[in-house]
Amino acid sequence: MKTYEMKWDLDSLFSGGSDSEALQRYVKKTEDDVAHLEQLVQSFTAPKHIDQTKDFFEIVDHMQLVMKELSEFGAFVGCLSAQDVKDHKAGQWQSKRTEMGARFGNTATAFEQKLVQVDDATWQALLKQPEVQELSFVLNEKRDRAKDLLELRQETLMNDLAVDGYHGWGQMYDALVGRMTIEVDGEELSVGQASNKLGSEDRTERKEVFEKLQNAWGSHSDLFSETLNHLSGFRLQMYKHRGWDSVLKEPLEYNRMSEKTLSAMWETINDYKHKYKKYLDKKAEMLGLLKLSFYDVEAPVGASHQKMDYQEGADFIVEQFQRFSPKMASFAEMAFQNQWIEAEDRPGKRPGGFCTSFPDHEETRIFMTYSGTPSNVATLAHELGHAYHQHVMNDMPMLNQGYAMNVAETASTLAEMIVADAAVKHAESDEEKLTLLEDKVQRSVAFFMNIHARFLFETRFYEERKSGVVSAERLNELMVEAQREAYADSLDEYDSTFWASKLHFHITDVPFYNFPYTFGYLFSMGIYARAMESGEAFEDQYISLLRDTGRMSVEDLAKKHLDVDIEEKQFWQDALELCAADLDEFMDLADKL
Repeated sequence: MKTYEMKWDLDSLFSGGSDSEALQRYVKKTEDDVAHLEQLVQSFTAPKHIDQTKDFFEIVDHMQLVMKELSEFGAFVGCLSAQDVKDHKAGQWQSKRTEMGARFGNTATAFEQKLVQVDDATWQALLKQPEVQELSFVLNEKRDRAKDLLELRQETLMNDLAVDGYHGWGQMYDALVGRMTIEVDGEELSVGQASNKLGSEDRTERKEVFEKLQNAWGSHSDLFSETLNHLSGFRLQMYKHRGWDSVLKEPLEYNRMSEKTLSAMWETINDYKHKYKKYLDKKAEMLGLLKLSFYDVEAPVGASHQKMDYQEGADFIVEQFQRFSPKMASFAEMAFQNQWIEAEDRPGKRPGGFCTSFPDHEETRIFMTYSGTPSNVATLAHELGHAYHQHVMNDMPMLNQGYAMNVAETASTLAEMIVADAAVKHAESDEEKLTLLEDKVQRSVAFFMNIHARFLFETRFYEERKSGVVSAERLNELMVEAQREAYADSLDEYDSTFWASKLHFHITDVPFYNFPYTFGYLFSMGIYARAMESGEAFEDQYISLLRDTGRMSVEDLAKKHLDVDIEEKQFWQDALELCAADLDEFMDLADKL
């Protein structure tokens, strides 16, 4: 019988970890390629006629090469930092990657601003050339965005200052969190390990761990309020100088999504909140409580789940993927066999989970801490969904592989849902079915309430930040206000330090690292419903949809592959009805038992 290792293999990428000589050579080559790209762009003159485009094609090709190399380098360094938060050499590599990224960003900005100088007729003729025709969406997007920026010298200055300013604050947050430990039952745990215990069946243990986490985050809140205020302050200054009025402009453009779509989604979710309030009240009753506290929301109910060891969890995921997509199941099995997954439960790892891509090797790596809970199995399936998404795009041009977070979360939540739905259908008793249904409903609560709280908090925080620094005490108040509203006032205790503990508020990639999760969840519902209708034919249709995620807006993606208008509430209502069906079944079964 095959057995899977719980530690990933990074040496097959670059042998030697943060001291890797192969990595040093790769980075040197990447630096040379970045320098060559700079020279090409500096000497590039905007073509005035279609016959003057040879240099343009050369730059596009070389830009894609550099993008691939920088992604490869960044992914490896991210893995090193995640597996050992005390790897100081990895931190130095991270700084190097940030500097090179800024240098590339300046060059890309210079190129894009030169594209604005190309007259529209020449530009349209240029995009019809076979060398770049399949890249036309992304190239148009880059040219349009360049029109929204400051002049080149100012953008370059902002990029350079961001290395030790903006990105530096994000790295400071990571360093602080990596040094935090929580003592539970006489054992020193990382915050990630301690957070895993919030799903305990024992309320006393949940409460104790929650309070210890609150104390830990609270004792560092002044430092974390510094990182958050400086990150947001940098962004707001950048927006002000560019003349951008809305803080949602950047995340919406990044996600290729309209504000009308975002509003339709949240409005429809609000229409269904009353159903989830009844669920939270019912869960409190089942746990013998008048009202749930924040640390009770994810508590198990009904027949307790037997934990799955890593091998069992892996086999279960592959089996359920097989029912939906044999190609996805085959990919997952290969990822387990080739040790693409870091799952070991040990101190010194950063909290959370992620999937990262190595486009030059055409591989991915998954990071998480696996302790055998149903949530762990779901997280593993989720990250494998991300990995499969990248897998089906490996042969595409690098510019067309740039899919945004909202559609990335679509693939991952679909994979998670396949596993959860299969588990419910194969439950051996009503008690087990109740527990599995509740696990699915909890996901809806997370996306419709927890994520909504994050969105509300970030929206209001940015408004207050425009007037000056927001204190740690005020951040606590804003967090509780957002949670109270998002959870429809269903809880008796909230997590005031959530803003400090949630990495997503401190990520420098893009602000509002929240609503794309909810979009992905509901969008995947629509895809899943279509899959159930189409049967075996849907596997190739699904791959086709994934391959389009980097080269069209989400509105066009939905229209092309699902024939729906996601700027209207009807699509979101249909998706929420699918979620509500699980909720109704849970409520009926809970009453019966």
